Amino acid sequence: MKSRTFVPACIVAVVLLGLYLILPVASQSQTTSQPESHKGSTGKTVLDLGAKGDGKTDDSATIQKIVDAAVGSLRFPRGQYRFTRPVVIDLTKVGPTSISGDGTATILMEGAGPAFHFIGSHNGTANPKTVQPVVWDQERTPMVDGIEIVGKHPEAIGVAASKTMQLTITRLVVRKALHGIHLYGRNRNVSIDDCHLYDNEGIGIYLEKLNLHQINISDSHISYNKQGGIVVRESEICNIQIGNCDIEGNMGQETQPTANILFDISEGLLQEGAIFGCTIQHTHDAPDSANVRFIGNGVQDPRKVGNFAIADNAMSEVSVNIHLKHARGITITGNTLWEAYEHNLLVEDSSYIVLGSNLLDRNPVYRAQTKNANVFKDCTDCTLNALNILATQGVPAGLILENCARMNITNCSIRQCENGGILMQNVKQSRISDCLITEGKKNFAIRITGGKEIQVTDNLVSGTVEFDQGTVASNNLTVD
Repeated sequence: MKSRTFVPACIVAVVLLGLYLILPVASQSQTTSQPESHKGSTGKTVLDLGAKGDGKTDDSATIQKIVDAAVGSLRFPRGQYRFTRPVVIDLTKVGPTSISGDGTATILMEGAGPAFHFIGSHNGTANPKTVQPVVWDQERTPMVDGIEIVGKHPEAIGVAASKTMQLTITRLVVRKALHGIHLYGRNRNVSIDDCHLYDNEGIGIYLEKLNLHQINISDSHISYNKQGGIVVRESEICNIQIGNCDIEGNMGQETQPTANILFDISEGLLQEGAIFGCTIQHTHDAPDSANVRFIGNGVQDPRKVGNFAIADNAMSEVSVNIHLKHARGITITGNTLWEAYEHNLLVEDSSYIVLGSNLLDRNPVYRAQTKNANVFKDCTDCTLNALNILATQGVPAGLILENCARMNITNCSIRQCENGGILMQNVKQSRISDCLITEGKKNFAIRITGGKEIQVTDNLVSGTVEFDQGTVASNNLTVD
């Protein structure tokens, strides 16, 4: 029988006491051995790294130092952080960087320029083959999430970016600044989601002098920015998606044309994209206000804005709900338009426009004295189908076409328009068929002056059908 060895209890107690004294020292040694530059994510917030967030101290130099130390993740807890100059995130130098909060942090931007300015080096396209290794290693997917920025300077901007790849901005609030988000130079694959860009002196989302492919703007509230909601100027942009947003009141007393959504491509190019599922409205008292306005270049390089869909939106309370000028290849369908002080639709010098299944309404709940005109001028090769036009006032007809060619108008319902149904002036090679036009006997249902090679057939009308030589009319039924 083997004997057992017993360890005295006093020896066990001594060993445990030694471990208790040694372990904290080892843990402290491991913590203090971390480099002072904080390279890599530390799990610390900007308050842990020296910022004050007290609304009094200028935190801009401290935040810039944290960025330059390549921390990577800048987390802003609750507080007010004063900036007197932009924090520049040079991605090539500092590596992948994110700015984040939980919605309780406010940046008070007291200097000119953007509170956060992302700068990359991407000169390629959206094709992965054109992306240099440094972009994937150091620059990809800069992010801003869960931060409020309040402008305290006339030239303050929320976030700006140039030459970035996969810029992602979510849950950002910008107010009282000049612009909310400003993209310029060159960017690729931008995502803006769940943001509030509200009550700024300039533009909510400003794409200026920009070369950009692939941008998604979704589920955001872009309102009461005095120079436009989403504005594109002097840019070359392909593939822009604007969906499920509330965009309203983005016009003040500016001198140049603007809109809740403005694509001004008098210089540049904009093709491929969609505006869908948005509520777009206000403000009728701004000069030449519009909800959606496309302006192409009709002189040097015509119709450089197009290949676009405008679908399933609700638009109201402006001078013009949809204005297209020098545009090509646009489908407008499933929209509800009303309360347009001048035009529900104004389409000028445009071609290959498909206008189908839209409600151009005068809702009796809205008592404003609006004209709600629907006008095509100098247009060619357009299809107008299944429009429901109600109660235009103070204009010659519910639907007006001037100096157009190859216009196909079918299956439309036009009712209670003050002076007439469809008016064609100097139109050629076009047709009106299978429409229901009830205007009463005192007004014309269809009037055609000038032009040639017009067919009018199989319409049910009240009122007169009037035309000059060059029009063939058949099988139209007039009812009381």
